[in-house]
Amino acid sequence: MNQKDWLRFYGDIPVSINYKEGSMYSLLSKSIKKYADDIAYDFLGKEVTYQKMGEQIDAYACAFYNMGFRPGDIMSIIMPTSPQGIMAFYAVNKLGGVASFIHPLSTENELEHYLNMSHSKFALTLDIFYEKLQNIRSKVMLEKVLLTRISEHLPILKKTAYELINFSKKVKVDNNWSVWVEQQDFSCFEDVEDKNNHCDSLAAILYSGGTTGVSKGVMLTNKNIVSEGMQVAAWGKLDETDTILAILPIFHGFGLSVCVNSVLVAGAKTILIPKFTVSEVAKLIRKKRPTFLIGVPTLFKALLGEKQFVNSNLSFLKAAFSGADTLPRVLKEEFDTVVKQNGGKANLLEGYGLTEAVTAIMAMPMDHYREGSIGIPFPDMDAKIVEPGTINEVKHGEVGEICINGPAVMKGYLNNDKETAETLKTHEDGQIWLHTGDLGYRDNDGFFYFKQRLKRMFKSSGMNVYPSEVENVICQHEHVKFACVIGVDDENQISRIKAFVELSDMSLASEEMEKQIIEFTRERLIKWSCPREVEFMEKLPLTQIGKVNFRKLEERENERRNKNTGIASV
Repeated sequence: MNQKDWLRFYGDIPVSINYKEGSMYSLLSKSIKKYADDIAYDFLGKEVTYQKMGEQIDAYACAFYNMGFRPGDIMSIIMPTSPQGIMAFYAVNKLGGVASFIHPLSTENELEHYLNMSHSKFALTLDIFYEKLQNIRSKVMLEKVLLTRISEHLPILKKTAYELINFSKKVKVDNNWSVWVEQQDFSCFEDVEDKNNHCDSLAAILYSGGTTGVSKGVMLTNKNIVSEGMQVAAWGKLDETDTILAILPIFHGFGLSVCVNSVLVAGAKTILIPKFTVSEVAKLIRKKRPTFLIGVPTLFKALLGEKQFVNSNLSFLKAAFSGADTLPRVLKEEFDTVVKQNGGKANLLEGYGLTEAVTAIMAMPMDHYREGSIGIPFPDMDAKIVEPGTINEVKHGEVGEICINGPAVMKGYLNNDKETAETLKTHEDGQIWLHTGDLGYRDNDGFFYFKQRLKRMFKSSGMNVYPSEVENVICQHEHVKFACVIGVDDENQISRIKAFVELSDMSLASEEMEKQIIEFTRERLIKWSCPREVEFMEKLPLTQIGKVNFRKLEERENERRNKNTGIASV
């Protein structure tokens, strides 16, 4: 995207941003001073000002320092979206350390893997997850586990009720290994200065399947997170009047950066949601009147099935953005219709990003729409399409691999030089480009279109099939709620297409419905892209952030095939 394209489509959105040198904490401290009396976050009804949040971060930094945390140390934050997780994130940054985010519902094997990958010496988690850490204590390098309770930052009545209900569930801890954060000394013998003020210093580690599907630690610098936060704020024109629901979790780049960091950079308010339920989110939308909704397609689909949302006044919405998975056209149209019927003008727009670039790095402008487009790059980010397996750019309109360049592109994969070299490549322009592993194309105006994960594309009858396109068509059927398409080994076609479908009313599942859906696709897709088989499921499996988990379905199908052929699973 060149400057001419920017000026043509965006007007007052800057082509480039003057990034602040230094750390995430140093940038946040400017918001703390500027918006001292404004609300920074709302946690289950308890509102905290920017000034108070700054004091909480400093207190956490002092507590961590007094417990021995030093510059260069890595702290694993094993927390849901909560004040403690966010305070720890910025406190660790202020101390010159690195925050490693882990899903709190990870299994013991996963925890062991992530902790050992990062060499974490410290971990912060909730008391209810402590036992899992105790069980792997001898297998990891943790020197100190810091514990907190979700009730610590609740409004007084909710806190009292929570502690009464959970009185019998109090966790017994080994005081030689574990400490309760809120019981520590929050005063420092010396002023704890910002010790991570170099923009190229490592700030965070997030875990991703990456471009190959194997879990890797994504190393993100201060510059990565600062620039992406400022880009999102500029794109959405966020200011102190805005409110965003932090529905997406902080252990994912989408939730951490878009729903928290970019909001705080802009002086806006973030409403923290530790556990997602569609009824609770719908209630919060009605009560808190957020100006932006950020989520994945399954979130918006779920809201459309919730009466509290469908019947709410939505005039306060400025925009809604969907990412992390393909947005079916029928879902967008249904959402836009509901918003319009309830007094709103906002549209559901699609964006694109990946953890290797913090998260979102392009999106549709709020006043523009092109069917199927993921938009154009944010300020200072650039994208192009290359022939897969090469660095050669293809012509506009041709499908190839999406490559990204700009300040949000990661430093590399943790302890994995081989994967880093295969993902970050120097092109002929001398710039380092991130090869995303995603297929897409660019139109003549600079708008990009996502087709499919490069690894997920398969061939049927010798022709390329893009599952997301097939899923999009199936989801247009009036009785389909969700759909996922995979390729199944076939002697004649190499891969035959199988669709897994979740119906709005599962009592309609039948052979007749299967035939109806297959015929529906045949009327709208070229024949080799149409499913040969449909399997109905009560609930499609989801990933940790709510995307349909196609890999689980592939594993399940492979297990069935191996069982039927007598081949042992490896």
